[in-house]
This record gives sequence, C-alpha cells and structure tokens, in this order.
Amino acid sequence: MEASNSGKESTAAEIVFFDLETTVPNRGRKRFWVLEFGAIVVCPKKLVEMESYSTLIRPKDLSVVSLRSGRCDGITRAVVANAPAFEEVADKIFSILNGRVWAGHNIQRFDCIRIKEAFADIGRPAPLPVGMIDSLGVLTDKFGRRAGNMKMATLAAYFGLGQQKHRSLDDVRMNLEVLKHCATVLFLESSLPSVLHGKWQGSPTIMTRSRSNTGKLPSREEISSRKSPPTSSGYQRTVPYTRASLGKMTETVRDLLCKAQGKPLNNLLRHSHTLLR
Repeated sequence: MEASNSGKESTAAEIVFFDLETTVPNRGRKRFWVLEFGAIVVCPKKLVEMESYSTLIRPKDLSVVSLRSGRCDGITRAVVANAPAFEEVADKIFSILNGRVWAGHNIQRFDCIRIKEAFADIGRPAPLPVGMIDSLGVLTDKFGRRAGNMKMATLAAYFGLGQQKHRSLDDVRMNLEVLKHCATVLFLESSLPSVLHGKWQGSPTIMTRSRSNTGKLPSREEISSRKSPPTSSGYQRTVPYTRASLGKMTETVRDLLCKAQGKPLNNLLRHSHTLLR
C-alpha cells in the first residue's frame, strides 16, 4: 500500500519528480480526488535517484472511485478501500515536496493544483517549491514538432521507453528518462549541427503541434481536467513556461559543449554519459 526508500547523500537542494493519479470527474462530480501519490528525489548534479515514496490514498467518499478501472492503472474502489486517507500520509508528502524543486509532466496545470486542494481539505498549508520544472513546457519547446502530441505515452514511444503504466512511481521514472533522452539528443545536435540538426527540420513525416481552425481556445475546465494536453484539431496549445526551466541542467550541458568542441564523436558520447548518469 505504501512504499518508501531513502538514501540521502547531501543537504543541498534536490529535485523531486512527482505524479498523481486521480479520479476522473463526470458531469455530476467535477471534483478531482487524489488516489495515488508517487515521487522520487533526484540529485541535481548526477540525476540519480536518492529517495522514493509512493502510496495509494483513500478518498473520503469511496463512491467517487470506479468499481472497474477505465484505464490500465488498475486503481479501483476495492484497491483503495484499505489505503490510508490523505491526512494519514500528509506529513510524509509534505516532507518530500516542501523546499525542493518540483518536476513533472504538466504539473503546473494539474498536480500542483491537486496537491494544494488536498492540503486545504485537511486544513493545512500546502508544501511550497523553490523552483519548478514542467517537462510539458520544456519538451513542447524543444521536441513538439518532431514528437507529435506531448502526452507522456507519446514521448515515451518516441524514445522507445515502453508503455506508460499510469501508476505514479512508474510514470515519474519514465518522465525522468524522457528528459535524459531529450538532453542527450539536444547535446548531440548542438555538437554536430551540420550532420544531425537538418534531418529533424526537413522531414515530411514530422507531426506539428495542433493548429486551431476555428480560433476557439479551450475552457478552463478542459485545461484543468487533463494530465496530458488534448490533441483535437480545435485546440491551440499555449506554452506558459519559460525556456530557463532546466536551470542547472542546461548550464551543465553548455559547459560540456564548450569542453567537447572539436573532439571526435566517441568523446562527445562520453561527455553525454557523464551528464546523464
């Protein structure tokens, strides 16, 4: 029901990748309820996992959970019936999130809001981040033209990382691997632009971001009710995230690029492995 693994190496600010699984509201019930929380704490210098935690969560009203799961996550009413309530795991979740850099896919529009709601329900202040890395914004900016829609399942398929399981801890680790692969590709393209970069730009099979034929923007409910962005032709994606979201990671990549200028490909790959492992 609940799992935790800790192996802290330092007291420096770390990055916590986290993900929530929730109920899916219908017309009669517009409230999201958290059903699972999963997180890994990552050393920003090595991108290695330092601590992990996951737990199922029982909502106050079990009737909001489906008897049968409509997705591959397998989270049903019976599965969460004996799980701890949010107030029972709130201390642990707070300690995992508070004072760290938060990272995840579409967390600014979804997960951060759900965390705030869950703590408000029990009358406690929510944890606060010291920074934010939303991979939806980062990868939309860097990979949106080549990787199609920006759902985590699509990105994982693009990099050959397997199928998304829609379980919090599994999705968190997949998110981190997607970012590592993204950083590697960008590093190689920047190092060998005449060889690699042009191939991405001119491919006739590249899927572009959705363009709206009607000019109609999605409603606030449509935006907040999805873990991944919609892909219908009537949706025009906006990217409210800054390009500096990767912070120290991009600075490290830039330093490695400077060191690797003029060196053969084998050396470039060794620099890439130094960065990502």
